[in-house]
Amino acid sequence: MKLAKIVAGVLAACAALGVVPAVAEAATAVPIMPLGDSITQGGSIGGYRLDLGSKLRADGRSIDFVGSLADGPSSMPDRNHEGHPGWTIAQIDANVSGWLSAYHPHTILLHIGTNDMYGSDPAGAPRRLSALVDRITNLAPGTELFVATIIPIRFADPAVRTFNAAIAPDIRAKAAAGKRVHLVDMYPSVAIADLPDGIHPDAAGYSKMATIWYNALKAVPGSIGGDSQPPAGGPCTATPRIVGTWNNGFQGEVTVANTGTEALDGWTAGFALPAGQSLGQIWGGTATGTGAVTVKNVAYNGVLAPGATTTFGFLVSGPGTASLDAATCTSP
Repeated sequence: MKLAKIVAGVLAACAALGVVPAVAEAATAVPIMPLGDSITQGGSIGGYRLDLGSKLRADGRSIDFVGSLADGPSSMPDRNHEGHPGWTIAQIDANVSGWLSAYHPHTILLHIGTNDMYGSDPAGAPRRLSALVDRITNLAPGTELFVATIIPIRFADPAVRTFNAAIAPDIRAKAAAGKRVHLVDMYPSVAIADLPDGIHPDAAGYSKMATIWYNALKAVPGSIGGDSQPPAGGPCTATPRIVGTWNNGFQGEVTVANTGTEALDGWTAGFALPAGQSLGQIWGGTATGTGAVTVKNVAYNGVLAPGATTTFGFLVSGPGTASLDAATCTSP
């Protein structure tokens, strides 16, 4: 039985007695649901969950992987997940409401679609994924849902590329409409050489996936606890786009908007870059970080009246596909 579940029982008993125990802090572990197929399950090595959990715990994060399944080495401190080998998008869709009700995840890591690529209707997979995302966001609107492009398949790469190209704008549109969904470009992080059977990563491939998930989580305040977006300065949004691309590089920009009724006095935007890519020149902001990038306003564009916007731009270099997915915005 997991520590969080033991603590929950202790807290319930203490509440009945009117006692507040010192161990209450342990109940604040953030429930994260790894959701998908066998790539999420990860076989006997624990998949990306092994290294991702280690990275988050090394950061001092209190997290709890949740789900009805448990896999990985016996030494792995947190083995729960909802990675179902052989399952398609439709099968996840048919069961997800029960899992949401049972485990109430604060954050979901979704990598699904691989088995659809060599099924009877790969062309319909983007539509099915869109319906699944809508179901999750409608049932759990407060959950942070991270949706990954799927990793390569050695014998079905054209289908994978078509699927990924179709889901990316759909997920961005849902995010722009206010849903808590975040596109994670997982495809470039894993090479065909990392797939011994052409489908499933080896330990090195799973470690690469863990890094991408980790960077994506770090770029969304509150998704792993401890850094929830502060409301004091009024709400703001950050909308990214790619302006132009070239071999091993691209130019991007992010538009920051004050969506509140009071003026903002300073803002901070965040976004993630794929593994191996790095930020170069930037204008209209001051940047820190590598994979998870944080950009603060400069002197001339920190104050935004209600409804006002400002844009900062930058150059990115490195291998892989140009990718600039969901960005976050906070105001001090």
